[in-house]
Amino acid sequence: MGRYRPPAPPKSRYITAAGAKALDDELKYLWKVKRPEVTQAVKEAAAQGDRSENAEYIYGKKQLREIDRRVRYLSKRLDVLTVVDRLPDDRTTVFFGAWVTVLDEEDNESTYRIVGPDEIGDTDGYISMDSPMARQLLKKQIGDEFFIRRPDGSEIWYEVTGIEYREE
Repeated sequence: MGRYRPPAPPKSRYITAAGAKALDDELKYLWKVKRPEVTQAVKEAAAQGDRSENAEYIYGKKQLREIDRRVRYLSKRLDVLTVVDRLPDDRTTVFFGAWVTVLDEEDNESTYRIVGPDEIGDTDGYISMDSPMARQLLKKQIGDEFFIRRPDGSEIWYEVTGIEYREE
């Protein structure tokens, strides 16, 4: 079996203003704070002599590669992103950046915010606009029903019970 993996589909290029600021802050931190610290540590480790068995040197070089990879990714990604920093005129319909409350068939209520794929991660309730749930939610209004097909083939039904747009 080969190691080939087809390329991932391209991510959407939209991001909220808060998400863009977070990515920009991460880029600045990595470039202006973290990288100089690690570079200094590698320099000190290299001064100790034999680099082939120097764990601090080897680990530091690995850290530098990871930082450089992330900096390169963030720099390229921030150039192509479109920041959505205004609220839509029609606030009764689900669009990018909306907080949407849904009720499932077992009367469990959940609230999600539809954001760009670069913003999901540590924040609970944020879903990527590329996810199946968000794709079904977009352009829905309060009272609309939809279903999501699970990987096992079963379906779960939802109803939109609330739509909210918050100023950042």
